[in-house]
Amino acid sequence: MVERSFPSGILGFLILSFLAACSLPVTKTDLTTPSRPTQTGVASWYGPGFHGKLTASGAIYDQHDLTAAHQTLPLGTRVMVVNLKNGRSTEVTINDRGPFAKGRVLDLSYAAAQTLGLIGPGTVPVRIEVIDGPYKIEKIRDRLDYTLQIGSFSDMENAAKLKGQLGKSFAQPTEVTIVPFRRNESTYYRVQAGIFPSRSDAEAQAKQFVSQGLPVVIMEK
Repeated sequence: MVERSFPSGILGFLILSFLAACSLPVTKTDLTTPSRPTQTGVASWYGPGFHGKLTASGAIYDQHDLTAAHQTLPLGTRVMVVNLKNGRSTEVTINDRGPFAKGRVLDLSYAAAQTLGLIGPGTVPVRIEVIDGPYKIEKIRDRLDYTLQIGSFSDMENAAKLKGQLGKSFAQPTEVTIVPFRRNESTYYRVQAGIFPSRSDAEAQAKQFVSQGLPVVIMEK
């Protein structure tokens, strides 16, 4: 075995380097999940009576799919749902509107309810956590507002003309707005009237416009 010796200067440098390295702070990787919009409340489920019917998203409701109805989340949003009583969880896609029973925040499909252990009790407290969706949301709203779209034009001048006509028949001229909307590199100008706290209020005003021969689309806002 061959012994190696180091000049005292080099040996001192190596010792200092080792001690310095030992004194450096340890860097830890942050593995925490970024905060996501959440909501807690009571969930229920709906099944056989709605199986095969049209949902608010336009898709046919299949009780065997992992889907849910929510009052405000954008259709197509994926969420994690946790049963706060037994800890079970599942991912579902929001494809319908509801529930409309007071005090409830989510209506789950039969398959999702079965996964969470919800079939027996019928309702349970849950936590909803947004995973992703059509666009980013900062907060889950408790309710939606509604507006009426009376027309959509590629020409701003035509939109302004309709706005002027509606201003004479609507309650307040300022309640009629023109909202630019970009699609496929083209800009369209939507003429919208009013903001309503419920769909029934929007429907009542929509009937007045329909009676005047105007095409009306009720939109979530």
